[in-house]
Amino acid sequence: MPVEVGQAAGALTRRVRLPNDRRTPAAARALVRSLLEEAGLEPLINEALLLTTELSTNAVVHAGTELDIEVTADQAGLTVTVTDFAPGPVEELAVGPRNDKTDIGEVAERGRGLLLVDHFASRWGTVHEGTGKGVWFRLESKADAPPVAALPVVEGDPTPSVGELTALLDVDPGRNTDDGLAEFATELLARLARLTGATGGVVRLDRGEGFGRQLLARHGRAPRDDAATIRVPLSVHRPYIGELELDASPEGYAQPLATIVAERLSLHLENDRLRRTDLRRQTWLTFLAEASELLAQSLDVNLTMALIPQLVVPRLGQWCAVHTTDAWGRLQLAAATHADEEAVTQLHGTLSETGPDSILSRLEEASRLGQQVMLGAPSDGFAVPLVARGQRLGTLAVGRHLRHRHDADEVAVLEDVARRAALAIDNARIHDERRKVARTLQASLLPPALPHVEGVGFAAEYVPTGSEVGGDFYDVVPAEDGWIVVVGDVSGKGVQAATVTGLVRDVIRILVDDHKPMTEILCRVNRTLVQRGGGRYCTLAMASVIRDGTDLAVRLHLAGHDRAVLVRADGKTSFVGEGGTALGLLESISSPDAAVTLHPGDSLIFYTDGVTERRRGRELFGTARLREAAAPLAGYPADVMAARLRSTTINYSVEEPRDDIAILVLRNDAL
Repeated sequence: MPVEVGQAAGALTRRVRLPNDRRTPAAARALVRSLLEEAGLEPLINEALLLTTELSTNAVVHAGTELDIEVTADQAGLTVTVTDFAPGPVEELAVGPRNDKTDIGEVAERGRGLLLVDHFASRWGTVHEGTGKGVWFRLESKADAPPVAALPVVEGDPTPSVGELTALLDVDPGRNTDDGLAEFATELLARLARLTGATGGVVRLDRGEGFGRQLLARHGRAPRDDAATIRVPLSVHRPYIGELELDASPEGYAQPLATIVAERLSLHLENDRLRRTDLRRQTWLTFLAEASELLAQSLDVNLTMALIPQLVVPRLGQWCAVHTTDAWGRLQLAAATHADEEAVTQLHGTLSETGPDSILSRLEEASRLGQQVMLGAPSDGFAVPLVARGQRLGTLAVGRHLRHRHDADEVAVLEDVARRAALAIDNARIHDERRKVARTLQASLLPPALPHVEGVGFAAEYVPTGSEVGGDFYDVVPAEDGWIVVVGDVSGKGVQAATVTGLVRDVIRILVDDHKPMTEILCRVNRTLVQRGGGRYCTLAMASVIRDGTDLAVRLHLAGHDRAVLVRADGKTSFVGEGGTALGLLESISSPDAAVTLHPGDSLIFYTDGVTERRRGRELFGTARLREAAAPLAGYPADVMAARLRSTTINYSVEEPRDDIAILVLRNDAL
């Protein structure tokens, strides 16, 4: 707020531009006061401050723009010009001498906003420039002022003094809160009543919240319905509507003074409206941010659609319903809720009704047209389409509260919620579709069932993670004189990893059918991955299983894979196997084998790193815990052992598994 200072021919000049703010009148008074004191014109201070307050307040309330204050003081007096920048018609210059009318009514006809200026100023007028228009007034020093015809003093209606008029408007609004505003209005009423002789007055205000006009302030006795009273509407913007009512006869000074007080109060009510609007919009922004976060956390379609009405009710409506389109484009109710739980059943019934006047018909119209439609009685409200990525997914219907209609801000928030909800539903559907594709592809990489062999138990457990197919796999392939057991893990995830997994599995099956030895199978798989694996590698545990009387002779090869866990019938456990080279990394590999004999009741457990690397914070499940968990399972069938190990691994942490989990158990079930 820079102040321009000038001095010419014995005159002092100050110019300043002030914002459209409730503090502007106080700033204007401070400027005028400082110049009067500097120029030695203190006798003019009361009239000058009163008229400056009147003009600056009117500019803030009615123009709604910034305003310029120019103050010039010389030995003869003071000139103040208040200019605003609101557009409007250019009026003829109206300049007149100080008012000398004896009838206050004649003065009021020229405009109550300029009543005080017309009465107290030596001269006043209007100015019109290219960018603004304003009012100026001149106050002559007491020694140079011409005689003024005094206004008549009416019995019971004394003429207010300059000090009284100044004190009337010189009220500190105090705290910018509801209580502070009520105290400010009450003080204004009290001063107005004392000045006009009124027995009391009230200020009623409707903030557009559905409660109608509420008492904001009261002083003395409330105005009587059968008495002559003064009613002045407050100059506030919607949704605010208010009125000042004074228990006084609308004669003399009472009416224009009540108008001046109403304008002063209107200025602060406008500030209150803007403050509330700003707070409300900040609240809506916070609400939208929280709603987005909640919607983004869910990738389950049904959970997402059930969450949407819970976000809307009761904050934005009495009831809410989400409909989605099926494969034939028909709307199906996905979720609905009501602020009154007892009315939920009735709401479902209303939403299921058909016919040209039903809610469902209006919802189909909103979905078809892709725009908002209103819902009539008895379920007043409106519906907006759910559109995401150019695709119409359904509708969001919201019913209004019983005593409150949706305002523009609430409608905008609901439309924003609909957009975010539609995107969340679409994301959940895409995720669900990807999950189904991953499950289908993963299932194609695993055997539909393991062989049922008399005296030999095979069992497996597989836990996929996420919406991407993993590289873990297992298989049991019949061989010429027994079976080949395979558990492997291809690096990475996704379609490429699945392609390599399928390649490894198919090559192994073909080579087993050709009766190739395991060392040759591993070499050929390694060569295939080096040539066609796309840089991916595979760890593999491969074992041949051959009957040897009641025992099972196992030859185990580990190509970079974790060692298997041997569980004896008496519960003793150990790790078996010797580490070899992972497949797909080098042109040649080493693959030492280990011979293991499974006596009746013995078991051999194969697994992938999803088991040992299961995390609980920074701690891993590890091979030691796996061995401890396997020991008590001696004597149980293979399927029970696999299921128990799977449960133990999953329950180790509350977090979702980060890697696929594959467990295969080979058990000698011979008696």
